[in-house]
Amino acid sequence: MKKLLHVGCGRKRKEQTTAAFNTPDWKEIRLDIDVDVRPDIVGTLTDMAAVADGSVDAIFSSHNIEHLFPHEVPVALAEFRRVLSAEGLVVVTCPDLKSVAKLIAEDKLTEPAYMSGMGPITPLDILYGHRASVAAGNTYMAHRGGFTLKSLLRAFQGAGFGSVAGLERPRSFDLWVIATKSAVDDAALRELAATHLPMPPVRKPAKTEAATG
Repeated sequence: MKKLLHVGCGRKRKEQTTAAFNTPDWKEIRLDIDVDVRPDIVGTLTDMAAVADGSVDAIFSSHNIEHLFPHEVPVALAEFRRVLSAEGLVVVTCPDLKSVAKLIAEDKLTEPAYMSGMGPITPLDILYGHRASVAAGNTYMAHRGGFTLKSLLRAFQGAGFGSVAGLERPRSFDLWVIATKSAVDDAALRELAATHLPMPPVRKPAKTEAATG
């Protein structure tokens, strides 16, 4: 059975990663800084010392990398490479600052951008972290950095990943990147991207949860 390291899992499980990971072929190992979410391993993106070199086949990380200071990002990506097997891959998703900046330029900083399970999310929340959670004492939710697609791809390339691909979803205000530890040909990379990266966004507009289009 292949091993999936779910980094910064929070309360989520394998079912909230990608459809391709959510199969019996993958054994999930949950890693998080917060002991209250009962991870298998307590650790951070920049320190996964409890995970052995080359011991996992894939990493999934959703909305974690923006919590790092910019100078910590290369450290985290080096940790990702270290724990991946030679044929391993990583899938990362995080906010898209370019699409958020568009709303800010339109003077919509505190207007709802979309609805979530935690209620309306504004550009200010996307930029700096969910304000209600931070105000409630969950400072893990604060954001210390951010990315456009170009900068995120360059971060992975600079960290020595063999092949990197990604997409931006302006309507969902997020980025998705897939990277392989070893270089693969374009056809293999396209197949991996089609397998693990999402279709267009499904988030509901902020005006009403019942709205479509």
